[in-house]
Order: sequence, then C-alpha cells, then structure tokens
Amino acid sequence: MRELSIAGAFVLDPIVRPDERGEFFELFKGSAFRAATGHELVVAQTNVSVNRVGAVRGIHYADVPPGQAKLVACLHGAVLDVIVDLRVGSPTFGVVETVRLDDEGHRTVYLTEGLGHGFCALTDGAVVAYHVSSEYNPSAEHGVDPLDPDLAIDWPSEVPPILSEKDTAAPSLAEALAAGALPRWHG
Repeated sequence: MRELSIAGAFVLDPIVRPDERGEFFELFKGSAFRAATGHELVVAQTNVSVNRVGAVRGIHYADVPPGQAKLVACLHGAVLDVIVDLRVGSPTFGVVETVRLDDEGHRTVYLTEGLGHGFCALTDGAVVAYHVSSEYNPSAEHGVDPLDPDLAIDWPSEVPPILSEKDTAAPSLAEALAAGALPRWHG
C-alpha cells in the first residue's frame, strides 16, 4: 500500500494467492486497512457498475460533512481510475492522480471524504465495485466536468468518451469553486 501525492488517497496491492482453482485475495480487511492508512472505513453501501468501453463516470464527490470515502476495485476488465483533490485550501487542490485498476493485479484505490472520483472503462464489460462510507444521497452528490481542460485528465482516446447527461452538464472546476460548491480542506 502507498499513499498517492494527494493526502487521503491510497493504492492497495493485495497479496494474490493463485493455485490450480484460480486466485484468492482479500479485497478488504479492516484491521490491515486501518494499520496501513490510519483511516477507518465503515461500509454503508456497496455499488457495482458494468461499463461499456469508453464509459466515463465522474468526477463525483459528496457534501462534507459527512462526505463519502470510497474503496474502489475493478472486478472484471480494466478501468483508468481518476482521483482529483477538490478540497479548497488543500496543498494539492486540483491535482489529478490516475491508477489502472484491473482483474489481473487486483489493485484497489481508497479515497477519503472530499476527494473527487471518476473512471473510464478501458474494456467492454468492465465491472467496478466500490464500498462507500455513507449511503447515496442525491441532494448531497455533486460533480465536476470530467472533460474540463483545466483538470487536464489524460482520458484514453481510443474511443470517444461516453458520459451521462449529468456528467456532461457538470460545472468546470473553476465554476464549482466560484459557486462555493466544493468541499473544504481540514488537513
């Protein structure tokens, strides 16, 4: 496990135990997670999405408090996972980190409350599961335009991105900042 350049964002590489039946690994183990990150993850909901190649979901975040921490894994196929520091006042505000998640390395990503999250499916039928620390609350869920040139996210260009209407209509980072819609850093 290692912390990314954004405080509160971690990459976790599980120990994969292959044998003649296939593979076994621990996707999440509370005590090991706490020891490695210093964070407690209480899972309030688990979401699963199945995605067409080129599907872009995000950049999403929730009101803080309570916020929504996430542990994200790609169970089938591959995605480019994206974390954006949206916390106003953070020393890494606006920084973008990308991590490939796939069904070969079984890497997972953890991001704490206040960070923006999204991904792009690199394969058809990519299955992404994410444990979240608070239940979905539509009135507290927000987004930033995943194609905002100021974020300069290097989305894969093999196919045009497929976005939801909500993500297409999301404000730019500058617009969300000007509207006071972004979470605050409580470092």
